[in-house]
Amino acid sequence: MADYLKRGKPEAERTEDDAKVRGIVQTALADIDKRGDAAVREMSEKFDRYSPPAFRLSASDIEAIVSKVSTREMADIRFAHDQVVKFARAQRASMTDLEVETLPGVILGHRNIPVQSVGCYVPGGKFPMVASAHMSVATASVAGVPRIAAATPPFKGEPNPGVIAAMHMGGAHEIYVLGGIQAVGAMALGTETIEPVHMLVGPGNAFVAEAKRQLFGRVGIDLFAGPTETMVIADETVDAELCATDLLGQAEHGYNSPAVLVTNSRKLAVETLAEIERLLTVLPTAETAGKSWEDYGEVILCADHAEMLKVANDIASEHVQVMTDRDDWYLENMTSYGALFLGPRTNVANGDKVIGTNHTLPTKKAGRYTGGLWVGKFLKTHSYQRVVTDAAATMVGEYGSRLCMLEGFVGHAEQCNIRVRRYGGINVPYGAGAPYREAAE
Repeated sequence: MADYLKRGKPEAERTEDDAKVRGIVQTALADIDKRGDAAVREMSEKFDRYSPPAFRLSASDIEAIVSKVSTREMADIRFAHDQVVKFARAQRASMTDLEVETLPGVILGHRNIPVQSVGCYVPGGKFPMVASAHMSVATASVAGVPRIAAATPPFKGEPNPGVIAAMHMGGAHEIYVLGGIQAVGAMALGTETIEPVHMLVGPGNAFVAEAKRQLFGRVGIDLFAGPTETMVIADETVDAELCATDLLGQAEHGYNSPAVLVTNSRKLAVETLAEIERLLTVLPTAETAGKSWEDYGEVILCADHAEMLKVANDIASEHVQVMTDRDDWYLENMTSYGALFLGPRTNVANGDKVIGTNHTLPTKKAGRYTGGLWVGKFLKTHSYQRVVTDAAATMVGEYGSRLCMLEGFVGHAEQCNIRVRRYGGINVPYGAGAPYREAAE
């Protein structure tokens, strides 16, 4: 049985925290729904101390803000954008429309149609998440979404140039400097000045994630993408410095970012605990990372790789860094996670920022039933049917008629019967099922 050398907050306390967030979000969304722009402005003033003449940036605003980005920074943003777009285009090319004749005269198919409007949330109140703009806005552009609204909170009281540049480069049609519940609520519910969208995407803090959860149904969402989670699966082939660095590198996202080491080496586990304490004395973001590690950090010692795999799949972490003597075995056998980062040369930060895969990933065990944001999330697969011969209309109609009657749906059966009579010349009494004929078999 796995041995926990360090545990995080008890599950009961985490549940209590979630309940508090739910109540705050529910009240805020109801206020936005009722009072629109007035509620949004009050929340922006309260939480971000930001109340501009308009939250939406004009073309001239965007031009002026983007001009503050240095040539080097713009080149870096462009490089990351290009990698994300390159992979998204390859993914899009793998999704093809389909049409097939399943029976003589019966044609079935599907089309992949872009969602018609999307609201992309880009976090940035504490750390300006430039990369999140690529992941949502640029990917939606590749999918062909005709209206892309993007929102990000002010950073130190004003729009962050790097984030705005990435949104603009990605193809956002509307850019709002607006954060938190008020941003996703306004985009989903609509206000006097913001037209509602059909879908919300993008990561965020616990309040943003909960707002998306509560808004689901009224709009679509990509997935439950809350506070960052990371897991390191490691054996004796790597050292404590690498493990500790990868754990704290993600723990700095927020005060509630789970970071978990799963290992079969007691020596590595003990040394990693010590190395984390050392790094927390020199890491500039130690206040945040240290709190996350104290409340949500865990070190789990397992008997062997089989137990490590079971523990990892049970936790279903957002980011899973695998550094073992059998990385490909984990690739083949891991079933529940957001994204895998295989081998010591790979790291989550590269996945977050630049390598090209999408960093908006499932959290809170959602990796058990969904993958992360990708170009396919912006596409809806719609089926269609076409019957092109009298013989097919008659044959399928006879089966349909009898099966409808089996379920008691007489009106349904009559939809089939009228076609059997009209295209097959077979007299089916109104309200009866089609007769069984050997020829139909």
